[in-house]
Amino acid sequence: MRPIADIEQDCEIQPMVLAARLKLGETLGDRVMKVDHAGEHGAVCIYSAQRWFARWRAPEMLAELAGFLVHERGHRARFAAELQRRNRRRCRSYFWCGFGGLVLGAFTGLAGRQAILATTVAIERVVLRHMHEQVEELNGIDDEAASTLRQIIAEEQEHHDLSADRVKPGTFWAKIMDPVVASSTEAVIWLGMRL
Repeated sequence: MRPIADIEQDCEIQPMVLAARLKLGETLGDRVMKVDHAGEHGAVCIYSAQRWFARWRAPEMLAELAGFLVHERGHRARFAAELQRRNRRRCRSYFWCGFGGLVLGAFTGLAGRQAILATTVAIERVVLRHMHEQVEELNGIDDEAASTLRQIIAEEQEHHDLSADRVKPGTFWAKIMDPVVASSTEAVIWLGMRL
């Protein structure tokens, strides 16, 4: 039996592999751009709905949500431009991400400030991990896709950090939203990479 230290060392050496089911002629970079484009559409819908309901439930967050919305629209436009350059259609999950985003945004907007903050932290934590993995995997293979991701990561990190600094750990919304939203985001990404 091998010592645990040797096994851990092997795990660190093995290169990361993004799992995707690619169509004929589709590259990994193509699929990542499609899935991330759909995800950004979902984010636009989340922040749009949250902003609408925050007028009543968290008016102090309106300017912040408007700023996040500007960022997410810009991210969606960058991914759309990259898809157009590649002559690729958007992901089949695009409209489902939008619908899910509207539902989640409306629910959390109605729930108020802590639900909005907890949702942002959970989503951005998952998205940032995936984007960093994608950059690592695409470096040297698809530099245009990696560059597009790098341009977006800083703003996604800003959303995460700003919200994480104000969410109250252990509160009802933090306990509920974190696992539900994080696992839902993981599921959407997993499906997008395979459908």
